[in-house]
Amino acid sequence: MNKYPEIGITELSGGALAPEGFVAGAAACGIREEGRLDLGLLLSERPAVAAAVFTCNRVKGAPVVVSREAVGRGRVRAVVANSGNANAATGRRGLEDARAMQRLAARELGLRPEEVAVASTGVIGERLPMERVEAGIRRAAAGLGRDGSGFAAAILTTDTRIKQAAVRVEVEGAEFTVGGTAKGSGMIHPNMGTMLAFLTTDAALEGETLRGALSRAVDRTFNRITVDGDTSPSDMALLIANGAAGGGVLRPGSPGHAAFEEALEEVARRLAREIARDGEGATKLLEVVVEGAPSEEDAARLARSVAGSNLVKAAVAGEDANWGRVLTALGYSGAGFDPEGVEIHFGPVLVFAGGEPVEHDISAANAALGGEEVGIRIRLSGGSAAAAAWGCDLTSRYVEINGSYRT
Repeated sequence: MNKYPEIGITELSGGALAPEGFVAGAAACGIREEGRLDLGLLLSERPAVAAAVFTCNRVKGAPVVVSREAVGRGRVRAVVANSGNANAATGRRGLEDARAMQRLAARELGLRPEEVAVASTGVIGERLPMERVEAGIRRAAAGLGRDGSGFAAAILTTDTRIKQAAVRVEVEGAEFTVGGTAKGSGMIHPNMGTMLAFLTTDAALEGETLRGALSRAVDRTFNRITVDGDTSPSDMALLIANGAAGGGVLRPGSPGHAAFEEALEEVARRLAREIARDGEGATKLLEVVVEGAPSEEDAARLARSVAGSNLVKAAVAGEDANWGRVLTALGYSGAGFDPEGVEIHFGPVLVFAGGEPVEHDISAANAALGGEEVGIRIRLSGGSAAAAAWGCDLTSRYVEINGSYRT
């Protein structure tokens, strides 16, 4: 993780509330089943700057439209989020509801509406029960505090666990923290799948610097996970920086800025891996590493193609080291490579090289797919770039979950 020996990086608990100056609250307001947390607020207690990356799906949920407008002004310091209802494909009234959520949260938090982002996740095409939402916002605001577990739970849909990560950085006598809380289990194939990520830091950064750091981190983490090949209309990764740690502004070229980018990518990677691990019906986390590619972009495209192949995912579920499916997924990735120069490993077992199968212990190759974390490594002959992508196995439970998602 730590590429710079002079930088100290320590893992923390607390997720998005690990940095100083952030509080959160949550409520059960009846969007979902009775008694389940389904609405959350996250707030920076001091002025902040923000950056975000949103879904590239041409169909965008109303909260994405509202949040893009708010983040475009650069001063977002809070988010109101609900689960159970995506408020997507709901027309003009859905947009009015998203703006109402923004106004209601701003009123309870003492902010201007443009300082509040909105996020919704769940069923597409249904109206929000706005009376319940309003009551939930009031209750969540009344319970704001430094425990972020309620907020982390309130944004979940088919997830089986909350997803949080945080690290503290020490560099040149200064300290700051980067944290994050995310959700995602199904409809995961982001192009910035249903994925929400809320990242925070108490470091001080300027808006353009923050946007660049988030874009790079997302490209190397959230955009390299896949569960089922579906990109949601609700995907959002939001980063808020409030400077509460003190110290000067972290500027590009400084050790502090390099440390921040490393810490941000580490937090995002941990959250991305947990999203893939918690894929609907999944029993295994799949990591695909491609080495020797002409560029990192090519390596990432190849790795994601293998991780996203339903045939590869099914083979992983059945612990069948079917290397032909891996090779085929490389072939339709759209990236250029020489098939004669490909090596494929299942765990430590080499199964294909030089354009033909390699004699190997089939039982050992199959056994490499037997753990909770599975690795497939691909070596090419066309360059020196490498990248990883993360997915999961495909089981019959995925069909059970999605065959009755609304009923």
